[in-house]
Amino acid sequence: MDYQRIFTQAIDRLHAEGRYRVFIDILRNKGMFPNARCFAGHNGPKPITVWCSNDYLSMGQHPKVIAAMEEALHDVGAGAGGTRNIAGNTHYHVDLEAELADLHGKEAALLFTSGYVSNEATLSTLARILPGCIIFSDELNHASMIAGIRNSGCEKRVFRHNDVAHLEELLAAEDPDVPKLIAFESVYSMDGDVAPIAEICDLADKYSALTYLDEVHAVGMYGARGGGISERDEVADRLTIIEGTLGKAFGVMGGYVAADRVIIDVIRSYAPGFIFTTSLSPVLVAGVLASVRHLKASSVEREGQQAAAATLKQLFRDASLPVMNSTTHIVPLMVGDPVKAKKISDILLAEYGAYVQPINFPTVPRGTERLRFTPGPTHTPEMMRELTDALTEIWERLEVEFKLAA
Repeated sequence: MDYQRIFTQAIDRLHAEGRYRVFIDILRNKGMFPNARCFAGHNGPKPITVWCSNDYLSMGQHPKVIAAMEEALHDVGAGAGGTRNIAGNTHYHVDLEAELADLHGKEAALLFTSGYVSNEATLSTLARILPGCIIFSDELNHASMIAGIRNSGCEKRVFRHNDVAHLEELLAAEDPDVPKLIAFESVYSMDGDVAPIAEICDLADKYSALTYLDEVHAVGMYGARGGGISERDEVADRLTIIEGTLGKAFGVMGGYVAADRVIIDVIRSYAPGFIFTTSLSPVLVAGVLASVRHLKASSVEREGQQAAAATLKQLFRDASLPVMNSTTHIVPLMVGDPVKAKKISDILLAEYGAYVQPINFPTVPRGTERLRFTPGPTHTPEMMRELTDALTEIWERLEVEFKLAA
């Protein structure tokens, strides 16, 4: 068996399809985001502007966050010392879980090492605990949610994206006495659209289903205290479980779930992804704690981000660039071809010092390849005008369609 040939062919297929992923060699400049340094293909670092970071509010650069991490490092050292079962609960973890539970109006919360792990571990564990559980999953749910549902071994029903009529059709077809869980997201990060949370909760009430809401692209950014779309729409109390990340708007690293005490205790006691994983470094947790507390009290960053997103969308529209309809901070620009998407990205970086990663299959369906921009409070109007001019020139050069397909 020629194993090397099989592995090489697998990589060659990605190149042939135009979806081989290249990760940029980069360093961010502390306190100067979105400015960064790129090391790829240069004699020395080249200054660039980052347009696709999920550090949506630049909190990874915030003085309070950095100071809290430095203080924790000098107070307790670098690592957690192992799993929480073995090394114990670092008190930073206890404080952060209390803050996150309060953020969502829940009794308790549980920290994980990433948003991916929190989704996979929680969904797979809950479905195994509930006898005969059926999970109803939005067709555009994140890969981590899909993995958790698959690993649970339970039955699943996939409903059309944000289609409550289809969801009800699927719910009504099942035995009323079978445990049911509806899993969906608030903000879908590739299209930038929002789930009809209240309507889904209505169906959950009607058909005695639990609800699981992934708020990773909304926590910190929506609601009076950054509790997400569910806080903004005043429906957080109707949701069984809210999941979020600490690596996007909060600017550091980690994931979590918030729910009532019994559910959190079940996940803590049964989820292998929690039990057998070394816990987050207290340095990271201290930084997140400072970030969460700051964003609960400050709306300046949220307002700046929303203003930047609105400005960039309008600039793209005025230039007739194919910006997709988005009601959130996500600004997707449709390309529709993986090779051209990569080419546009490469030209932007090499010639204009603007970094945006192309989004290709399997992250999005084939034929919907795009560039995904995430302007934040530190992107200036001048930066946005320069980006729009650059994209217009590249679109003309590569003869890409300026209008969205009907």
